[in-house]
Amino acid sequence: MAAAFRSARAEFVRIFANVAFGVSMLAIWGVLTLIGVVVQQNQPPDAYAAMYPPALSRAILRLHFDDIYHSIWYLISVGLVLLSMITATFAKVIPRRLPRLNPVKIDAIPLHEHFRVTGTPESIRARIEAYFSSHGWNIRKRSFDGVEWSFADRFNWARIGVLVNHTAILVIAAGTTLYWWLGFSGTTAILVGQTVRIPQTGARIHLDRFNFTIKPIATKSGMVYQPTDYVSHVTVTGKSGIARPMTIRVNHPIDIDGTLYYQASYGFGIAFDVTHDGKPVPGLSGHTLLQGQTLAFPGSIRSLQYAQFVPTVDKATGLPAPDPRVNNPAVILTVLAEGNPLGQTMVPMGSWVDVGGGWRIVPRKATLLSGIEYRYDPGVPLVLIGALLLLLGLVITFYFLPARLFVRVDDCHDGTCDVGLAATTIKGYDIFEAPFKELCAALATSPEIGDQR
Repeated sequence: MAAAFRSARAEFVRIFANVAFGVSMLAIWGVLTLIGVVVQQNQPPDAYAAMYPPALSRAILRLHFDDIYHSIWYLISVGLVLLSMITATFAKVIPRRLPRLNPVKIDAIPLHEHFRVTGTPESIRARIEAYFSSHGWNIRKRSFDGVEWSFADRFNWARIGVLVNHTAILVIAAGTTLYWWLGFSGTTAILVGQTVRIPQTGARIHLDRFNFTIKPIATKSGMVYQPTDYVSHVTVTGKSGIARPMTIRVNHPIDIDGTLYYQASYGFGIAFDVTHDGKPVPGLSGHTLLQGQTLAFPGSIRSLQYAQFVPTVDKATGLPAPDPRVNNPAVILTVLAEGNPLGQTMVPMGSWVDVGGGWRIVPRKATLLSGIEYRYDPGVPLVLIGALLLLLGLVITFYFLPARLFVRVDDCHDGTCDVGLAATTIKGYDIFEAPFKELCAALATSPEIGDQR
């Protein structure tokens, strides 16, 4: 039974502590996280059908990439990353980074040196240990089979640099897992004068007014119209039930009960008047459509989709102008038959278009709308701590070199002793070759050691 357990444990460590396995899991985790960044999350199925080709939109929905941070794929990848990191840390990294104090064969280590010193083994050993202590080395002594060894360590604490890096990755993974468990994100569009309710939190946001600023900039290729600012003035009601006026600007989100709301975009909703055989249709008239929404006509196979708002139509050419400021506006409408597009037409505001069957559409009023993104991520503090730990671990790893010296003093029985000195580091021998030569040269000329031959 014990042998079977040891065999299973060894096989488990072999698989999950393997570097290739851990790196592969990190790569998969990174790809899934990137998908969550590229693919908009928590959108209705119709939104993905409009944004992507049919095959791709179906794949996104079937693989749950529309809510990837809560998908089984993401959970499994995070779990395997954590399992691999923990196994590698305790099975390989800790034993290698914190080696035991054991004797070595001095001449078998590439970085080694021998020299003779006059005196007894005890006095020489004491002088060498005092020299190393005075130059920042930590001295420890051990006896093995009656042979005295001295071990000198410098920056021994820096051996934990990789452990800090591993801990940082674990903390970051814990932060992303916390977002997977409790976090959420989404988007909403609010018309001026409209109130929306955020489904995840119950917060209510009323858009009192919206302002945007367009700055014309003359360039060599012509006039460019750069939006410099757009601002939502809102009244918000959170869990307290108290309505508060707030302002959402680009790069300046507001916080409602721990959820951040960002100014993402703006646009125009269009209110249409609808008549059939010259008579107003109350059930359809007055509805404000957002870009991409469709108006269906009862008893007809045709419908109308609000495709785009044109702020300025060039009066000379009758074509959309590049100026995004509202001046001589129009809307572009797509006529659909059983959901299939028949064509597009541009209709000036206040004008009309006949779509057949006695139906006439008049784009009557444009209302500003604010596009707002919101996000609640309780894992942000953990991710920040993990990032700081990762930076600390990298500084420790790359700027501090832990080294260990093995010192053995053997009596030559002629009033002198042979001092054997060897050095190892966790980064190989080449990186410590020059410092080791300098150390040996300093020992050879140090009056603290005494007469040397």
